[in-house]
This record gives sequence, structure tokens and C-alpha cells, in this order.
Amino acid sequence: MGIFNRISTVFKSNVNDLISKAEDPEKMLNQLIIDMSEQYTKAKGAVAKAIADEKRLKKSLDEQAAKAAEWGRKAELAVASGDDNLAIQALNRKKEYDQLVEQYTAQWQGQKQASDNLKASLRDLNNKIDEAKRKKGLLIARAKRAEAQKSIQNTMAGLNDNSVFDSFSRITEKVDTLESEADAQAELNGYIANDDLNSQFEKLENQDGAVMDELAALKAKLGK
Repeated sequence: MGIFNRISTVFKSNVNDLISKAEDPEKMLNQLIIDMSEQYTKAKGAVAKAIADEKRLKKSLDEQAAKAAEWGRKAELAVASGDDNLAIQALNRKKEYDQLVEQYTAQWQGQKQASDNLKASLRDLNNKIDEAKRKKGLLIARAKRAEAQKSIQNTMAGLNDNSVFDSFSRITEKVDTLESEADAQAELNGYIANDDLNSQFEKLENQDGAVMDELAALKAKLGK
């Protein structure tokens, strides 16, 4: 499994774990960015090692190519000197190095392709981290808005419950009853106060009548 495949597997596992446990979107996003940055650091180290291996292979390739070229020059020198036997030995040595050059070339090209792919993947990972940082604020705002909307919907769901309206109706009826009782009590108090005033006047009138009757009787007795 390649380094980026391993990173992807670990990262997805961490993300799923965070999503299942996290209640605070902001903390979750911050932790995800931290995890991504840590994985980027690990990936960067792996890419650096791959590039170093590619450079070592290129150096070895250049060394073998230089030796092959050197033995080629020696073969030419031997031919120029008329020493065919020495020239053949030089050419055989050159052939050995030419074969090594072919082998190193294949290995170096494969390693270079791998290094280039890793560097491209590393750039993609870095771009995704930058994108996550840019989108973090927007996602947090969306999460808070969704939470507020959820709270409102929960409140509305509670208000739609008939028991709430039944309670409101009972309270309204209770207030109406209290107002009616207060009005009745006020009316009764007014009636009682008015009746008491009439009684006082009737009593006063009765007292005056008795006095006048007694006065008339007294005058009759005295012949007045």
C-alpha cells in the first residue's frame, strides 16, 4: 500500500471517528485540519525519501555511463595502437557497463516517475489543506445556522402540540373566571353599600315621624 493510500485510510478512519463523536463542528474542523497537517508532514518525509532515492539512482546511472564511455575511449586507444586483443577486452568491459547503464536507466526512470507522482499527490494534499482552512469559517457559520434552525424547529414542534394550546386555553378560562368573580364581588359590594345607605335614611325618616306624632299628642293634651 502506497504512502498516500495509507494516509487516506488513516485519515478517513480519523474523520469517521471525529464525526461520530464530535458535538462541536468548530472543534471537529480544527482537529481535522491538525490531522491533515500531520499527515502532510509524514507524506512530505516519504516524498523526500523517494526523491533522494531517485537522485542516488541517477548518480549511479551517471557513474556507470561514465565508466562505459571511459572503456569505449580505451578501446579506441587500443585500436589506434594496433592492439586488437586489448581493444576487445576494453569493449567487453564497456559492454558490462552498458548493461548496467540499461538496468540503472530503467530503475531511475521508474523511481523518477514514482517521485513525480508523489510530488503531485503532495501538492494535491497541500491544496486540500488550504481549501479546508478557507472553508472552515463558512462551514462553521453553516453549522451554527443549522443548529439555530433546528432549535427553532424544536420550539415550533412544541408549540404545535395540542397540550400547549390546551394549557393556554385553561389559563385564559381561569383569567376570565377571576375577572368575572372580581366584577361580581364589586357589584355585590356596591349593592350592599347602597342598601345600607337606604336603611339609614329609612331609619332617620321613621325616627322623625315618631317624634312628630309624639309632639302632636302632647299638643292635643295641652289644648294647644
